[in-house]
Amino acid sequence: MSVTPRHQAREAALQILYFWQVGGTQPSAAIGSFFTEHQPEASESTRLFAESLVYGTIGHIADLDRLIEQHSRNWRLERIAIIDRLVLRMAAFELQHVPETPPPVVMNEALELARTFSGDESVPFVNGVLDAMRKSMGKSEDANDDVE
Repeated sequence: MSVTPRHQAREAALQILYFWQVGGTQPSAAIGSFFTEHQPEASESTRLFAESLVYGTIGHIADLDRLIEQHSRNWRLERIAIIDRLVLRMAAFELQHVPETPPPVVMNEALELARTFSGDESVPFVNGVLDAMRKSMGKSEDANDDVE
């Protein structure tokens, strides 16, 4: 599977959100450091999409956390592993605020991020929470486009 620029941006955004959450780094500093140190060759579109995911996720974090808690049966937010929580936040933001990305693409990308950065055991959990969110938002499972 070739890595698309938007997948690369999602991976970058997840790592930046991790630096922000765990390291207490300001979002702009985390973004700058990440791209300087880890992806200096990233395209402008990759950087811009990653930035929009980071700032959007942080900007809507209280609403996203409520949404995650509503759909993660019997799991308090603080009990969810930090990477899984960040994957869920970012995917929930994208489901709610990036309408050009079809919900199945958001979900598949989130599952791939969970598989890569967390572990196979996280995949069914992330899938279940996101699927419940998608259904509650009235979002279709069908993807009319292959937007990534």
